[in-house]
Amino acid sequence: MRLTAAVLSLVGFVLPCAGPPYKDPRLPVEERVRDLLARMTPREKFRQLFMIPGSLDSGTELLKDGIFGLQVEAAESAVETARKINEIQRFFRDRTRLGIPIIPFEEALHGLVHPGATAFPQAIGLAATFDPELTGRVAAAIAREARTRGIRQVLSPVVNIADDVRWGRVEETYGEDPFLAAEMGRAFVAAFEREGVITTPKHLLANSGAGGRDSYPIHWNERLLRELYLPPFEACLRRGGSRSVMTAYNSLDGRPASAQDRLLNRLLKTEWGFQGFIVSDAAAVGGATVLHGTARDYSDAAAQALAAGLDVIFQTRLDQEDLFIPPFLDGTIDQAVIDKAVARVLRAKFEAGLFDDPCVDPKAAGEWNGHPSHRALALEAARKSIVLLKNEGRVLPLRTDFKSLAVLGPDAAEARLGGYSRPGNGVISVLDGIRAKIGKTTEIRHARGCGRENIAFAAVPPAVLSCELDGRTEEGLRGEYFDNTALRGSPVLVRADPQIQFQWTLGSPDPENLESGDFSVRWSGRLTAPESGRFRIGVDGDDGYRLFFDGRLLIDNWIKRTRRTLTAEVELERGRAYDIRLEYFESEGGTVFNLVWNVGIPGGGDVEMEEAVRAAASAEAAVIVAGIEEGEFRDRARLGLPGRQEELIRRVAAAGRPTIVVLIGGSAITMSGWLDDVPGVVAAWYPGEAGGAAVADVLFGEADPAGRLPVTFPVFEGQLPLAYNHKPTGRGDDYLDLTGRPLFPFGFGSSYTEFAYDGLDIDKNEISPGGTAAVSCRVTNTGSRAGEEVVQLYVRDVLATVARPIKELKGFRRIFLRPGETKNVRFDVGPETLAMLDARLKKTIEPGDFQIMIGSSSADIRLRGILTVK
Repeated sequence: MRLTAAVLSLVGFVLPCAGPPYKDPRLPVEERVRDLLARMTPREKFRQLFMIPGSLDSGTELLKDGIFGLQVEAAESAVETARKINEIQRFFRDRTRLGIPIIPFEEALHGLVHPGATAFPQAIGLAATFDPELTGRVAAAIAREARTRGIRQVLSPVVNIADDVRWGRVEETYGEDPFLAAEMGRAFVAAFEREGVITTPKHLLANSGAGGRDSYPIHWNERLLRELYLPPFEACLRRGGSRSVMTAYNSLDGRPASAQDRLLNRLLKTEWGFQGFIVSDAAAVGGATVLHGTARDYSDAAAQALAAGLDVIFQTRLDQEDLFIPPFLDGTIDQAVIDKAVARVLRAKFEAGLFDDPCVDPKAAGEWNGHPSHRALALEAARKSIVLLKNEGRVLPLRTDFKSLAVLGPDAAEARLGGYSRPGNGVISVLDGIRAKIGKTTEIRHARGCGRENIAFAAVPPAVLSCELDGRTEEGLRGEYFDNTALRGSPVLVRADPQIQFQWTLGSPDPENLESGDFSVRWSGRLTAPESGRFRIGVDGDDGYRLFFDGRLLIDNWIKRTRRTLTAEVELERGRAYDIRLEYFESEGGTVFNLVWNVGIPGGGDVEMEEAVRAAASAEAAVIVAGIEEGEFRDRARLGLPGRQEELIRRVAAAGRPTIVVLIGGSAITMSGWLDDVPGVVAAWYPGEAGGAAVADVLFGEADPAGRLPVTFPVFEGQLPLAYNHKPTGRGDDYLDLTGRPLFPFGFGSSYTEFAYDGLDIDKNEISPGGTAAVSCRVTNTGSRAGEEVVQLYVRDVLATVARPIKELKGFRRIFLRPGETKNVRFDVGPETLAMLDARLKKTIEPGDFQIMIGSSSADIRLRGILTVK
């Protein structure tokens, strides 16, 4: 007689899983991993260590051996994206040999980078809230939007220390302080991991180097790395539960970060016991070959990376696997190394439940992406991120009964969201927010005034260039490329270049025939003038060129020195064709070269400026929304407001009306050229899709500004790098011609009310090295408005065997106080607060005195005491 499953279960029998053991969800994960690993071919193993952007659109045959995961391009809606990812998962589950699901992955720094997802304030703005609980709620909302779409890994957060604000990616970080970054990073990743979405803190390690330049080589000693740059990663991995981590593009102590055994094998996997998987940044493994010069080819780079502890190679196309797969198949990489890496990936997939149910309910994606509660949370986070930098004469909050208000500046109407963003939902600009707040009773006079950039020249377009090539007339100029710097001999390459607008950062015009630092080019042809008049033409790019125009030498710059823009005046007649020849040599590499002119460049800058000044002069007050340009591979040498924005501020302020400047951007801004001209300045960062409403709430007093600076603002760039938590100097901090102090210190931020600190109490004046003391104080709102204060705890080791920072942030509390209200704020100071690395880099707590400092910023210390460790 045949028994049904129901009967068997009643009598205590368990039916075996129909299929191999790894498909049995009742078995322990490690047993399932071992079973599956034993069944995999070498190519299938490699594919589990290879991640790319992609989908099924290019065909399924090439994906039959599986793959680690795909960065799936979003569909028009969250529902369609969920269906698309479900289809992909079903393919890998049902139509590949072993049925291994993928890990769909995406960026989610401050919101999922998909249409329809909620756009929260940029990471640096979240850091400015000094509120890990809020950051955790934001992360949980983003995780829910990701998870319901079927995305199971995010390449976030960025927990690099932003100790040089020239770096273009400061906006993506949680600021300059390791304690703040650790607390924010931990809160962010823990929320995602609870939702079943794998987090990938990045970029391991120290992603900006000399001059604040992205991915520059890092040569700092181990003490500095452990004290400053590693704590946020350790917090994410060991306290937050991150199951992945991403390596950086830069080298560390002479080795590419993706092939750094000391960092990956010895620190992460051995010392920290990290059980997750380590992925490279996109195309970073090949950097050992094309950038760092530590691998002879891509195969060698892959072998070195895997041996050093990397698990997953992140590339941009599937066909790039041919570059990296050979050492996985020919025995170059130890099989045990491969198996350990694959096991880490499979373990994550089993733990995530992907083998048991990889699909999602598309309806849930439609419900949660852009959910009203997420929109409300985005508004709350934006309001709490805004920092009041200056409020002279209590010009803020603004009155709501103005008859007229000028709203000016290039960022007033634009509503930028910052890097790694998609459009957001119903994005509110500052102009929109102000109009919604007072527009019914106040005339809002809007004028842009200027842009964020001065565009004086543009690349000469292909349509006006022509040449002869192989008996045919082609668009563009004839390019003759020589394998030397002297235009000597016969060209090794001849082609028509439609436009002379090149950036050969990592290579040459023809890598097979030309070295990046040893070639020359002669471009020739005709330029047909689209209009008549006097114009300027020349080169924006690296030195080492000659420009001939209409038979004469126009610019002679045959010398290598720098990059600049050189132009000369020419008289053009519409419709006439002019002979043009441009010769260039490159002896260094990293070429930037553009043939430019000012034909078609609008000359209305003064008109815009005058319009804005008139609008301000005729209004009762003015709000100028100004911003910076920055981003990945967009580091800044100058920290002032770009374009003519500083001129706009000065001229509007000179019109005699109260002028408020709202700053949009993700990093420090120098203000010496205009700060004294205006009474009010607010830093709004990139405040997210509800940011304009949040800024209006703060400007008109509906919300109290209580954000605090997570980075130091310098007076001038020459002070950089500049951070509050440095170690004692051998002499002083000042320069001959400038103070060593910042314009605005770390932790700074004003309020519309005032707070008094008193009653410092350390419940134990002496503790043992393993003991804990409760440190508390009273904070009172002595003003007439409700508001929030960020109470900050700093500690200094007074006498140590190695030099210690002059102060270090070790705690903070964001508290709300009504007028006249007092609250007790408590910090527990124990082993983690007082620990240091001794001369042998051993973590220890040395006996002696520790100065306890509580204040409103790193520079505004209100209370001091001593705690002694016996």
